[in-house]
Amino acid sequence: MAKMKENPRYNVISLRINEEERRHLENLMEKTHKSVSILMREAIEYFSAKHKPAKAQRKAA
Repeated sequence: MAKMKENPRYNVISLRINEEERRHLENLMEKTHKSVSILMREAIEYFSAKHKPAKAQRKAA
C-alpha cells in the first residue's frame, strides 16, 4: 500500500506560457534542481510577502 503524504495537494492550476518563458523556467529548474511546482510555490510566497496589506507591514516594522 502506498504511503500517505502528510500534506497532500489536490488543487491543480494550469498556466500557459510562451517559448521564452518556458526556456527561462527550464533554466531555473536546471540551476536550482527544483521542480516547476516548487518554483511556482516559491514565486507565490515571494509575491505574497511583497504585497501584504499596509496594516500587516506596519505591524512588522
